[in-house]
Amino acid sequence: MEQLRFEYAAGQPAPRRVLVGVVGSGDLEVIIEPGEEGKTLVDVTTSVNGYSRVWDAQLTRVFSAEPRAAMKIRIHDFGATPGVVGMRLAEAFEALDSKEPT
Repeated sequence: MEQLRFEYAAGQPAPRRVLVGVVGSGDLEVIIEPGEEGKTLVDVTTSVNGYSRVWDAQLTRVFSAEPRAAMKIRIHDFGATPGVVGMRLAEAFEALDSKEPT
């Protein structure tokens, strides 16, 4: 297991907590909580050692696309591919913007 941490510029804190995915099912899990104004922290727990550059590239692509709310994000990857990471983050951001409870 490897623990990674990334930080990105952000706006106001996210409005609420969101959970998508279930790591126990062999799936990527993303937990979003409101963060400190001006920054987003992403903590990744990965079962694949030595992939920090891949994670950095994937997350930089996601967070440089458009400004986002300030968040604390925890990701448990269960060996997920970059495509699954992008899909699950998009799902989490959609849930965060939704008026429906998660």
